[in-house]
Amino acid sequence: MLTDGRRKTIFLVEDNLGDIRLIQEALKNTAVECDIAIARDGVDAMAYLRREGDYENAVRPDLILLDLNLPRKDGREVLADIKVDPELCHIPVVVLTTSRNEEDIHNSYDLYVNCYISKSRNLSQLFKIVRGIAEFWLETVALPS
Repeated sequence: MLTDGRRKTIFLVEDNLGDIRLIQEALKNTAVECDIAIARDGVDAMAYLRREGDYENAVRPDLILLDLNLPRKDGREVLADIKVDPELCHIPVVVLTTSRNEEDIHNSYDLYVNCYISKSRNLSQLFKIVRGIAEFWLETVALPS
C-alpha cells in the first residue's frame, strides 16, 4: 500500500444529488481516509480546480470522479480543460457516468481520461465500484504530490 500519510481528497463532479449521496456513502464505508469536495456543474468544477473566486483556498484533489452529463459545461469539456492545463493534467480523472455510449468512451480516452466506468444501478455493485476506485487510486497507485 503506497501512502504518504496525509489525508487524501476526492473531487466529485456530479449534478445528481442521489448519486452524490450514494458515492459519499460508499466512500464512508471504505478503508481509505479521504475528504470529498463536490461540484455540481462543469463551470464550478473548473473554478474549484483553478482556485478561482470562492474556491481560492480549495485543496488540490488527489483524484477526480467526473460525470459526463453536467449543466453549464459538460464533463467532456471539463476533462479536456484539465488535461491541457499543466497545473492539473497530472491529477487522475475517472469518468463515472451512466453513459455506455461507445463514442463517449472513445472520446474520453482521446482526451486522456485515466479510466472510464459506467455507473451500475445495482447499489451493492456501485458501492463495490466506488470503493475499488478509491482504494486503487488513493492507496495503491503512486501519485505525484
